[in-house]
Amino acid sequence: MEYAAAPVPRLDWARLAPDVFKAMVRLDAAAGRGLDPALRELVKIRASQLNRCAFCLDMHTRDALAAGESVERIVQLSAWEEARHFYTEKELAALELTEAVTVLTDGFVPDEVYERAAKHFEEAELAQLIAAITVINAWNRFGVTCRRVPGTPRPGQRP
Repeated sequence: MEYAAAPVPRLDWARLAPDVFKAMVRLDAAAGRGLDPALRELVKIRASQLNRCAFCLDMHTRDALAAGESVERIVQLSAWEEARHFYTEKELAALELTEAVTVLTDGFVPDEVYERAAKHFEEAELAQLIAAITVINAWNRFGVTCRRVPGTPRPGQRP
């Protein structure tokens, strides 16, 4: 079986704008403080799915697996609304907020979505969650715009 060629990266923005890249790394670390690492990875994966960022999907799926997340829960993320039984109410509120912040189709986050998240997160934790969602969306935009390429397969493995 022959696979399509990997896309060619457009721009090595991290090398060309190193101060911005370093600031993003620091911002990402700050945004994650106080959040459950598993929840944070679920949020990163879901936002990356919505933004179609293959590079970030690859990275955060691997990170989630390395942190002990189950393959089943990762696979079900793209259909979380129909697979609610895989997630806690707190995780569901975070996923719903992730979608609302990521896809601003109405130009705002609906009150009911925000209120559901506020029921499950203390204010400081909610602020961190919103920061984490915002930061992964920024990473996704760099990845998609510059066409960052996900990991290459090892010999004998499918891409």
